[in-house]
Amino acid sequence: MTTDDVIHRFRLRLFALATELGNVRAACRQMGVHHSTYYRWARRAEAWGLEALRPRERRRPRMPSQIPGHVEQRIVAFCLAFPGLGPRRVSAELARDRWGGLVVSPNGVYKTLRRHGLSTRAARLGLVAGYAAPPEPDRVPEPERHLDAPHPGSLVQMDCFYVGRLSGTKGTCWQYTAIDVVSSFTWAELHTSERNPRGSFCSALARRVAADLAAAGWRLQVVTTDNGSEFRNEGFTAEVTRLGARHRLIRAGRPTSNGCVERVQRTILEECWRPSFARSLIPKLTALRRDLEDYLDYYNYDRAHTGRLTQGRTPWQVLGARKMRIR
Repeated sequence: MTTDDVIHRFRLRLFALATELGNVRAACRQMGVHHSTYYRWARRAEAWGLEALRPRERRRPRMPSQIPGHVEQRIVAFCLAFPGLGPRRVSAELARDRWGGLVVSPNGVYKTLRRHGLSTRAARLGLVAGYAAPPEPDRVPEPERHLDAPHPGSLVQMDCFYVGRLSGTKGTCWQYTAIDVVSSFTWAELHTSERNPRGSFCSALARRVAADLAAAGWRLQVVTTDNGSEFRNEGFTAEVTRLGARHRLIRAGRPTSNGCVERVQRTILEECWRPSFARSLIPKLTALRRDLEDYLDYYNYDRAHTGRLTQGRTPWQVLGARKMRIR
């Protein structure tokens, strides 16, 4: 970081503090700046933007490849409308015809968001309803691994996700999730139980997955789960066997073996639950079920996927169904 960057950040902090306190002179006293200097900087920033707060002789030049201002406005507006999407997903969505076919690289999207102070999901969600998500810990990159699944239905992963205790409901709310590894087609339901997830809900979800795959022309073959009590019981295993599939438990302490369903649950958390909870004063089970249903309809039928197998297609396109939508 150069000296000019330090000066620029100091001036930006002064403007932010004045907004927080609602008193320009109090902010200037805390930062050690005369209020007349603040107003001179404010006129300069209003006329030329916050970049004008940099030292005059060392401002960043406007590069020929820099994204035009009107394009930046569309990127920022789209990211605020969908605060849970990352730069890669925003780039894929903007390239579609429904958004005008705007071709911007993920790196260009990230740089645009960074220039506007919106490079993190927490910053974008903070503009929705004052929500500030805790910072996510840095993850060490791992070598890429692939699952052996030749066609839809050959491998389905299932898991349960703790949502919380909701007002007006008894017990805890759990999200029961299943995903087809090849197509990324996802099923999810919300149910309440006294404490832990119930095997009956898991069995019902397995029957729904098998029926939907059969309607699309595929057969459920293998179901992988963790070693939770809702899966490690004779009732669930017998139900999977009755459906003509094989139940396979992953090794204890290795959640990455069930990584597809773990990752889609994180995606639902980032793109559905966090914005939903940020917009809701008191979340209700019926409202959350409606939000989850709407999000899954978008995720399965209208969302651009950039995975190794989907390659820009929607899960419904990969599934290759020839009938009506699965509901």
